[in-house]
Amino acid sequence: MNQNKRVIHILVVMSVLFLSIIGYLSYFELFMKEDIITNNFNKRQTEYARETLRGSIYDRDGEILAASEGEIQNQKRVYPFENLYSQVIGYNSVIYGNSLLESVYNQELIGKNALSSILDIKDQLSGDDKKGNNLLLTIDHDLQKKASELLGDRKGAVVAIDPKTGEILAMVSKPDYDPNSSNLEENWSKLVESQDSPFLPRAIQGIYVPGSTYKIVTSVAAYENGLVKEGYDDQGSVVIDGKFISNFGEKAYGKIDFSKALAVSSNAVFAQTGVDLGFENLKEVALQFGFNKKLPFDLSVKKSSFPYTSMKKTDMAAVGIGQGSLQVTPLHMAMITASLANDGTMMEPYLVKGISTSKGKVIYSKKPSVFLTVTDKSTADQVTGMMIKVVEEGTGTRARISGINVAGKTGTAENELTSSQGDKEHAWFVGFAPAEDPQIAIAVILEYSGSTGGKTAAPIAKEIMEAYLK
Repeated sequence: MNQNKRVIHILVVMSVLFLSIIGYLSYFELFMKEDIITNNFNKRQTEYARETLRGSIYDRDGEILAASEGEIQNQKRVYPFENLYSQVIGYNSVIYGNSLLESVYNQELIGKNALSSILDIKDQLSGDDKKGNNLLLTIDHDLQKKASELLGDRKGAVVAIDPKTGEILAMVSKPDYDPNSSNLEENWSKLVESQDSPFLPRAIQGIYVPGSTYKIVTSVAAYENGLVKEGYDDQGSVVIDGKFISNFGEKAYGKIDFSKALAVSSNAVFAQTGVDLGFENLKEVALQFGFNKKLPFDLSVKKSSFPYTSMKKTDMAAVGIGQGSLQVTPLHMAMITASLANDGTMMEPYLVKGISTSKGKVIYSKKPSVFLTVTDKSTADQVTGMMIKVVEEGTGTRARISGINVAGKTGTAENELTSSQGDKEHAWFVGFAPAEDPQIAIAVILEYSGSTGGKTAAPIAKEIMEAYLK
């Protein structure tokens, strides 16, 4: 009897061990495999890459943005436009590994990926023709150049997106760097130690106070909750629980409607609107627009943050005007703007629209997908009408384009340096055009510019939108 019990105990232990191994292998296959395969320190990955000519990366019209030259064993990664795509494509280095698209799509670029196995694509992986797959991007090269030139040496970011599909038309972050191997290796230490953080892709990893650009979100909440009043008396400032909140330059606008309040960016009106909305409504609309959510994208994006679990009236007022503890990435701000351009539907943003073999056979095509429904068409139209007024007669007149209706919103955002150093506000502009049939939506931010969004960010957005449309 005792012998039988011992046998049963041993069988139970062995069964548990066997099930544990099965469980671990299943977990590894489902959740860990890709991370280990794509890890820069995986020697098998490195060896395989040395046996394959890395695939090229193209813009939407076939312009080569990255390519490998020379013999397979001694290939050299070449970035013909140097700094221009360093914050999108990243770098691929024998010494320092890879980053951004070069890292995320490393398997595809060296031809070792699930698509190749499933489709049995032998023509790219056999004999003397061991070549990886190519990436086909949504980026418009001319628009990318234009955005980079307009940003110049200023720190900041530009994101331009097709509001109907989610395609990224341009994505520029400054400062940047030259990812070509000779320059990268020579300057690596200086780049890593730089206080300007040139390796930081600000468009997707920089998080900023949105300032008055967020008033378009507050406007949606006000319309959805029936809190838009027939008229407002703007005296230039308002006191909320003892806190003094004033308009820019403490300018008073007197008797105005809600549309005019957005056009002139009235802090007095929108701070009170934030209080009228209250915590639950402010939180709900932020979540509707994707705050605290992971954004679906080819590259890793910082979460935009609505961090409040409760709010005082002063917090509500601050959020109503886009201040307080709100934080947002430029990509997300472009998506928010694009969702209003697209009748309240926020599309998933994407950079890679296709993957092809070295022979030109397309083995993957990205189809546009809906991410969120942020509001209904009626509300989106109401806010769009207000945004048109911002550009026609309000703070965004420098974004006007002759013969084209532009919808937009400026922002001048206080931040951690504003109170201690002064003249360090972030300058924002978000907008889209043509307003009646949007083809492009845009977000521009200039870090610590010390200027207003209407003065410095709006002209940049205007030139980019104009270049794309004309």
